[in-house]
Formats: sequence, C-alpha cells, structure tokens
Amino acid sequence: MTESRGGKHLDRDEFECLFTDFRYTAFRLETLQNYSVSDEKGPFEEFISDGFQGFSADVHDWGEEIRAGTVEGRRYSRVHVVTEPLSDYIRFECACGYRLSVTAGEDIRILPVKEGDWPDGIPRLDYWLFDSHRLVKMNYGLDGGLLAPELVDDPGQIVAANLWRDRAMHLSIPFTEYETRFDADMRPAEERWR
Repeated sequence: MTESRGGKHLDRDEFECLFTDFRYTAFRLETLQNYSVSDEKGPFEEFISDGFQGFSADVHDWGEEIRAGTVEGRRYSRVHVVTEPLSDYIRFECACGYRLSVTAGEDIRILPVKEGDWPDGIPRLDYWLFDSHRLVKMNYGLDGGLLAPELVDDPGQIVAANLWRDRAMHLSIPFTEYETRFDADMRPAEERWR
C-alpha cells in the first residue's frame, strides 16, 4: 500500500481482500461511459462484431463470488450513471456482465441521463463503499484504464459517499426494468426493426 494525498493506494491483493473481508454490504458507484480493462478487450471486440455470444470466465467468476457472498448474507449493489445514447462499452457491460451479475444476486440499478446532463447531487466519481465505512475511490485515466484504487479514511468523504449512494439508489431504476427498453445487444428497441 502506498500513501497518496487523499488516501492509501491499494495494490491488487489489498483491493481484492476487501471483497472477501466485508461483512454486510458492498456498493459500487460507476460514472464512466467507457472503461479500458485489458481482460475485456477480446470479449468487447467480439461483442462489437458479433453481438452477445455468452459470458466470459471472469464474469462467471464474479457471479460465483456474488452467489457465495449472498448465501453468507452479504449484499452487493451498484448504480451506474449512463448517458444516452449508450456507448458501445456500456452496451457491452450491460449485455455481457450485468445480466449475469443480476441473476447471481447483485442489485444493479441504472441512472440514465441524456448526453450533456448529469444528475444533481451525484459526483462524477467512481467508488466502492464496503459496510458503509470503507471507501475506495477508483481512480481512472482519461482512457478509462484503472490507475489505482485508493482507500480513503477521511470521515467527511465517507459520510458524503453514503449520501451519494442513497441518492443514486433513490434516483435509479433496476437494471431488469431498464434493459426491457433494449434488444439482447442493448440497442434501443426501435432500432431492432431497422
């Protein structure tokens, strides 16, 4: 773990331990419209060229982690603020990730906004919040690549993250409701017939 101005940068092992060590809740706020994840490059390119072809091994592993945690009484939830029209990456994430995560037990919600708009009271900040008191800011580069997760111990920022979570949950709709507006590849329903 290395120190930064705002918190402590976590290495991969430290970050992954948070997912096994939390007791009650893991919440994720996502605000980017494009993420650059090296393990997703092949599946993303397949999705763009051929549409949904199934879930990757990584997505299956995440689903198993959610199932196991849910059996132990832990809750997983996330809100993704998405701009419409959806970026290709968001279409991919919804079709090839969220659908399996929801069936595994994660409460995924979508907060849709028109391009150029942003919901009041929600920051443009990605983070994880574990058990309402362990805040991890997810720092990304301009290309959407993860730079470093940062454990924040400032009480004011932790309280703010709880308020943002509550507001985002309130303003958002369940993914299962949101996806009904789209086809299997997350194209708007009216585009299916073109």
